[in-house]
Amino acid sequence: MLPSQSPKSSSSLSKKTTPELNSFERKNSSGSFRSQSSFFSPNNNRLWLLVLIISLQIILLLMARALPFFHRRTHFPSPLSYSDKLLQNSSNVSSTHQLKSADISISEAVSPPERCSSGRIYVYNLPAFFNRELLDNCADLDPWHSRCEALSNDGFGRKATGLSGVVPEGLVPAWYWTDQFAMEVIYHNRILNHECRTTEPDSATAFYIPFYAGLAVGKYLWLGYSSKDRDRYCEMLLKWLQDQPYWNRSDGWDHFMTMGRITWDFRRSKNEDWGSSCLYVPGLRNITRLLIERNPWDYFDVGVPYPTGFHPRSDSDVVQWQDFVRNRRRETLFCFAGAPRSTIRNDFRASLLSQCNNASGSCRAVNCTGTCCSNGTSLILETFLDSSFCLQPRGDSFTRRSVFDCMIAGSIPVFFWHRTAYLQYQWFLPNDPKSYSVFIHRDLVKNGTSIKSVLESYSREEVNQMREKVIRYIPKLVYAKPEKGLENTKDAFDVAIDGVLQRIKEQEQPGFKWKR
Repeated sequence: MLPSQSPKSSSSLSKKTTPELNSFERKNSSGSFRSQSSFFSPNNNRLWLLVLIISLQIILLLMARALPFFHRRTHFPSPLSYSDKLLQNSSNVSSTHQLKSADISISEAVSPPERCSSGRIYVYNLPAFFNRELLDNCADLDPWHSRCEALSNDGFGRKATGLSGVVPEGLVPAWYWTDQFAMEVIYHNRILNHECRTTEPDSATAFYIPFYAGLAVGKYLWLGYSSKDRDRYCEMLLKWLQDQPYWNRSDGWDHFMTMGRITWDFRRSKNEDWGSSCLYVPGLRNITRLLIERNPWDYFDVGVPYPTGFHPRSDSDVVQWQDFVRNRRRETLFCFAGAPRSTIRNDFRASLLSQCNNASGSCRAVNCTGTCCSNGTSLILETFLDSSFCLQPRGDSFTRRSVFDCMIAGSIPVFFWHRTAYLQYQWFLPNDPKSYSVFIHRDLVKNGTSIKSVLESYSREEVNQMREKVIRYIPKLVYAKPEKGLENTKDAFDVAIDGVLQRIKEQEQPGFKWKR
């Protein structure tokens, strides 16, 4: 994860002093020639002046070749970090009774002069085909129903109803029935109004490509469309980018985009497989991608929170909601909301539902078969608000939006796969998984480990500490309603943009090398 303000490392300091050292060396070199020239006869002044000029040119040429003015890089997939390896080597059940505070603290107050210290962003004016026309044709984006309502209100969807008595009355207007795949629209609207946006590309640190890749491919994932149909938008985008001078200057290294689906929807390796091959197109490999689920072994994938229904309008909305979930009386030890997969042999979700139903009143189960858990109902929110822990298995892929619905409600997530959260959202979650969550390896559950017994082993004090950690991180998990963001609180969008700008600046440092 990236801290909002990080101390300058010794390496960065050394890089900053390099030009001064080079300048000092140049001065010494020229000075030494001048001191030597005084020993020669005045009759040979012209000859020695010529020798001096030629010698200086040779020295400056050699020094220029040694400086790292241009560093050509090639892509290497990013391996697991040291902390990720620790996760993989950790015990199957989270070590109880040993809670550590995260290494990263939240910057709750944002100083305006520092907001653009990491650089400015230039937003490409893409042809409407890549974004606006997709929204204009929202009724055709899904083969089964219109997406227009889900993409309304700048991507937040329609205003939530039926929440009176569930959330504080003053916060009801901050809730929407937001679609989990609306991220591209939300980010585009926010970034157009970002205070660090520039209309001068020469002054930009990063270049944003407002292509709605998820909306573009979503229509072609079903009903017999060909691989060419699914790849058409990305191929056209690459052709357009290759005509842009700032793209050609960096081969896309300082460019980024949002892709509002999971990474696997853009990683088709064979024509007959699922999704597009957008991320395997050679010309697009160097773009930093913000996705709701990343490939942990691809440096350019960055996992960002799924959009949820809570979109605070002000700093006070955030504080009021945090106080509400902190003081909520939770009647149930744990809960699970999900639909079993009857077509899957030994379905893990079915095992969780079974344990929940047999927990003698300690667990609240919501079987999401059908439409009872779809947008437009408060059932899941109420379940999370009433439970101390929420079970979070993998979804259709490794991640699921429910993780963020759970944490925003102040419930402590229980994971069974590391890739559901720990290897996904490092910029947004505490460094120490044990400080805010419980991990029980899925194989233990399959072999009869009682989830209820594991959770009951935590003391009240430990549960309160974990819940407080979850509540502190709520601002980094939500997308605020104002187009310019919140006044003094960084939300998920702010954290993502700060992270992108920082990594692009790091890439441009002399001597930057990829870790194999």
